Amino acid sequence: VSTARSVSAELGKLDGLTDEEVARISEMVGLGALKYFLLKVDPRKNITFNPKESIDFNGNTGPFIQYTYARICSVLRKAEEEGMAIGNYADVTPGEREITLIQSLADFPATVQAAGQSYSPALIANYIYDLVKTYNQFYHDCSILKESDEAVRSFRLELSRQTARVVKTGMALLGIEVPERM
Repeated sequence: VSTARSVSAELGKLDGLTDEEVARISEMVGLGALKYFLLKVDPRKNITFNPKESIDFNGNTGPFIQYTYARICSVLRKAEEEGMAIGNYADVTPGEREITLIQSLADFPATVQAAGQSYSPALIANYIYDLVKTYNQFYHDCSILKESDEAVRSFRLELSRQTARVVKTGMALLGIEVPERM
């Protein structure tokens, strides 16, 4: 938890938060980093725990996933504050990045089922990591809040909301909390 706090502070992830929020997020990130580091590996394999590596905000780590979730929540909050509705997007034709994200979201139920059948939480952990990588590529390549076409913006906000829902659910299955602010 203290490593999570110091790394988060160094990276500016805790700026503007109250002491109580800092403590809560540091605990979430620290415990999430430990749990994710252990659960992302196939249960039949040996691992060596590296605390510094587990707290990294880049790569296949709990904090990377938690930060992406917080980013999505921030996008959705800003959209709500600006009165942007998620609703009418029936006539939108998804682009390549959007289709890739939709396909990834659609794989979640089968991944959970496979993880249960094989007693391997690593399948869920690695699925969530791949999902947030896919979302981050979508976020990078596709304008969301600044999209001028209201239907396309609404569609991308819905994709963001569904991604956040799956990330939160997947991490909860691993016993890991995700912060809405970071």
